[in-house]
Amino acid sequence: MNTVWIVDDDRSIRWVLEKALSREDIPHRSFSSASEALRALGDETQPPKVLVSDIRMPGESGLELLQKVKARHPQLPVIIMTAYSDLESAVAAFQGGAFEYLPKPFDVDQAVALVRRAIDQSAHQAGADLETTLAPEILGQAPSMQEVFRAIGRLSQSHATVLINGESGTGKELVARALHRHSPRREAPFIAINTAAIPRDLLESELFGHERGAFTGATTQRRGRFEQAEGGTLFLDEIGDMPPELQTRLLRVLSDGHFYRVGGHQPIKANVRVIAATHQNLEERVRQGLFREDLFHRLNVIRLRLPALRERREDIPILVRHFLQRSAQELGVEPKRISEAALRHLQTLAFPGNVRQLENLCHWLTVMAPGQTVEVADLPPEMRDQPNIEMPVSWTDALGTEADRLLAAHPHEVFDRLSREFERTLIRRALNMTGGRRIEAAQLLGIGRNTITRKIQELGMDDEHGGSSGDRAP
Repeated sequence: MNTVWIVDDDRSIRWVLEKALSREDIPHRSFSSASEALRALGDETQPPKVLVSDIRMPGESGLELLQKVKARHPQLPVIIMTAYSDLESAVAAFQGGAFEYLPKPFDVDQAVALVRRAIDQSAHQAGADLETTLAPEILGQAPSMQEVFRAIGRLSQSHATVLINGESGTGKELVARALHRHSPRREAPFIAINTAAIPRDLLESELFGHERGAFTGATTQRRGRFEQAEGGTLFLDEIGDMPPELQTRLLRVLSDGHFYRVGGHQPIKANVRVIAATHQNLEERVRQGLFREDLFHRLNVIRLRLPALRERREDIPILVRHFLQRSAQELGVEPKRISEAALRHLQTLAFPGNVRQLENLCHWLTVMAPGQTVEVADLPPEMRDQPNIEMPVSWTDALGTEADRLLAAHPHEVFDRLSREFERTLIRRALNMTGGRRIEAAQLLGIGRNTITRKIQELGMDDEHGGSSGDRAP
């Protein structure tokens, strides 16, 4: 029996996967269209163990194939491939019951490892006849954004509390709205509140409401944000700035599902999914005594980290073109174009304000740039004259330069030195991303918990992340 079926109209993709699976002695069969695969599926007495399909093909799409396959064989793992790495595709794939979402171009070894995982692990997702008709809310082809898309897709049937970390301007509220739109609560309200923007004396009433006469000026009863979000999602932005006394009240709501209006005596049941966000390091604020540890753990059920724009420079061209198009639509003018030289220059800038700063720049260019094609000279002076930071360099080129240096300076030690530094860098970056939690870092790296613990000891990194505290489970 053919263990793996490959469905892709691109002959070169089929050839690469066929060769890779052959090397691994994995039986396989290829199809150039969804209809061809469906006909074969009807003729076969047994389905394949894994189906790998492109998402965009002539005729029926990979998502339509996924839907029909899942209707016939709900437990069959389906891996969806696509060169169009957007949130809509990722969510639709996961909602349709996909085992995994594989953006192109992919590493062949990783693709084979994913196929092996699909073979070894039974898919427990029920088939779903769901389609996503929303426009893509978030753009990005960088690997870090693909992880965000995957997370939103996996959470599409969940009510779990989510904590979003990211610098200002990275799009935390956008992700929160996407989580809501692709959740079972999508038909109920999405209510957002910035806890840092409301005076602490008013924040309690904003969140929980108040009864008439509860305080001076309370002439009528008022429903708070928790009541307004009933059945839906409450987004608490900048949760790290919440006053301590309100942290206690929020913890009580998350613990027992009830709250009281200010001045009220009757408990009100809260059927609300909470999504919180912050640009701060909550673990550090807990250590400083500024944030309750028990509340932190209540919020930190699922954590998403949004990358800064400087960590996803490859997304700047697609974001710029999108924002120029949107600004033109808002202003009723013809969209500006941007030259390759200007794009390359933008990719070297720091953008401390992240995606929000880039969006504002595109709006400024739509209004202020004199011609239809934006050149470097048309950028605002502070960006045009800003010293360029390092250009994105291929990491293999940088590795080659360092290897040349070590071959001349430290012969016979090059492999050991570079291997140790490579492992140290990967582990350090993963631990930084997870706040020192080794289990999460190991999962990000695709290695086991025992492996990361052993490597940390071998590389002398114990002092960097506090030993036992980094070992606790997320």
